[in-house]
Amino acid sequence: MTQEHQGGSRGWAAARKGVWSGLRFTSLRLRLVLVFGLVALTAAVSASGIAYWLNREAVLTRAQDAVLRGFEQEMQNRAGALPEHPSQDELQHTAEQMANSSQRFSVLLVAENSDGKTVYGSSGGLGGFSLADVPESLRTAVNKEQKLTSANKHPYHLYWQRTTKDDTPYLVAGTKVIGGGPTGYMLKSLEPEAKDLNSLAWSLGIATGLALLGSALLAQALATTVLKPVHRLGVAARRLGEGKLDTRLRVSGTDELADLSRTFNSAAENLEKRVADMAGREQASRRFVADMSHELRTPLTALTAVTEVLEEELEYEGEGEGGSFDPMVEPAVRLVVSETRRLNDLVENLMEVTRFDAGTARLVLDDVDVADQITACVDARAWLDAVDLDAERGIHARLDPRRLDVILANLIGNALKHGGSPVRVSVARADDEIVIRVRDHGPGIPEDVLPHVFDRFYKASASRPRSEGSGLGLSIALENAHIHGGEISAENHPEGGAVFVLRLPQDPSPPADGDDSSPEDESKGEDPKGQV
Repeated sequence: MTQEHQGGSRGWAAARKGVWSGLRFTSLRLRLVLVFGLVALTAAVSASGIAYWLNREAVLTRAQDAVLRGFEQEMQNRAGALPEHPSQDELQHTAEQMANSSQRFSVLLVAENSDGKTVYGSSGGLGGFSLADVPESLRTAVNKEQKLTSANKHPYHLYWQRTTKDDTPYLVAGTKVIGGGPTGYMLKSLEPEAKDLNSLAWSLGIATGLALLGSALLAQALATTVLKPVHRLGVAARRLGEGKLDTRLRVSGTDELADLSRTFNSAAENLEKRVADMAGREQASRRFVADMSHELRTPLTALTAVTEVLEEELEYEGEGEGGSFDPMVEPAVRLVVSETRRLNDLVENLMEVTRFDAGTARLVLDDVDVADQITACVDARAWLDAVDLDAERGIHARLDPRRLDVILANLIGNALKHGGSPVRVSVARADDEIVIRVRDHGPGIPEDVLPHVFDRFYKASASRPRSEGSGLGLSIALENAHIHGGEISAENHPEGGAVFVLRLPQDPSPPADGDDSSPEDESKGEDPKGQV
């Protein structure tokens, strides 16, 4: 197969696929085509039916009237010339003469001869038109003598009937000679007229099909004209939803679709302005928090040094080595020490949150044994006696050890602080993920609190605003999980206590600009490439 032929086949397949995708069963285009088609089909069928019925009646009536007039004239001219009691030969000869008229119908004459015997004369001979071919109801009507009145001056009349024999339509008629004489019957085939009507039906059917096809093509063209602006509007709406706020529609015309396009452009413009304004405010807010955190670091460094000295003095006094604090001042000193430590943690957390918001938080990946990392986290914070670890060694993953330590410290510390001992930490491998579960044995998390446990500055008890936590720990843990491509969820265990489930990929995708940044880079906030 040549390359040109392959290209042509692919082009045809793509075009056919495009047509079928445009005419999917739920599309407005298909519904428009169907509606147009149904309307055209109904109109065409109605018009064709009416035309066929009118033409059928006209054709049959014209043929029928001509035949009946010819038969009636033949009965008057030829059958009327016969004697009152003709012989069979006379009837036969007259029937053949009548059949040779311009209408070419079959004739049957019935009369009584001079002996009172019924004789027959048929234009087709013994095997031709016979009395058995005449419906009994017609024979009865022909032979029935009518009462003479002012409106009815003859005792006998001409009667006719349409019948079908061997799928061929026929016209059968009969009458008596006025003034006495034989009874005559006529049989005329309507097959030529039936063929003409069949041809007419086929023509009307073809015209109906062409009308249906034309309506479908017209509907397709109109649908394309009408739906093209709608399609453009849909594409523009998707682009707008993807964050491309500079998307606008070309406006042409003065119809309703043009008004819709103008409304969309106006809404997009207002949205772009509002988002730009909000982005500016958010950036200013982040810059304020970052600047404030940096500015607080200098005095906090001095305060921390002072509080460390004060804390050592308190320890000396507690050991009985003699202290310089007045018993009335000692509680205030301890409060200053604890609040300074809390303020220092809060500033560090605010700086971490600022990095996430600014998109400067980056991973420093390393091959980590998860069990060893959890053990190191628990041991560094003297939690070994309160934590039950269920993790086999040898489960490795490429993670950022510092950020994993932050996640674990927040989850385990939160369980120890708000839950109940023992806190159980388990590690398992599921497909390409590492699943770490932290469960406590406390009262669990209230149902109204569960949706907000990862919100910033959220505290379950509003009456305890001065609790040790800042309300940022779980939020920072979640952000650190997200930067790894993982997730954290919280739920209550059926047997009591809360369960936090951390899912991390074993090998997260590397950042767009590398994963070799250092914590020092983050502390400076120098990352022009944005978040990973």
